[in-house]
Amino acid sequence: MDAVALSIVTVTRPDTTQAVTRGAARLLTEMAYAPLAEVCLPNGRRADLMALGPRGEIVIVEVKSSAEDYLTDRKWGEYAPYCDAFYFAVAPHFPVDLLPVEPGLIVADGFGGAVVRDAPFTPLVAARRKALTLAFARLAAFRR
Repeated sequence: MDAVALSIVTVTRPDTTQAVTRGAARLLTEMAYAPLAEVCLPNGRRADLMALGPRGEIVIVEVKSSAEDYLTDRKWGEYAPYCDAFYFAVAPHFPVDLLPVEPGLIVADGFGGAVVRDAPFTPLVAARRKALTLAFARLAAFRR
């Protein structure tokens, strides 16, 4: 009798983060947004994803790979002054009951995602929008 070897695949937190980020970026692209990953904000924070919409709206997405990641990292509240809409993006197995109900919610994997809850839209002040849009465009151009 031949033994069948089973391969156990361990999914690490970085693997989950990468997959959710990729899926959320693909979803944003399908929604006509232009996403960039790892965007430094004027307050020194770094957004996992920032996206520019077709009418100039700015969306920030904070990726959470696990309950521990969410519970130990509370900086997401500092993103609101730099976007019109804010979303959490999580994997399908994430315990979404941990998340606050105010932000939008995206559930994503490495292939795509879905908006489970729309984010409230709070328009940025025109001067801040202009500054952020210019910085976003320059960052995108330098990354090519």
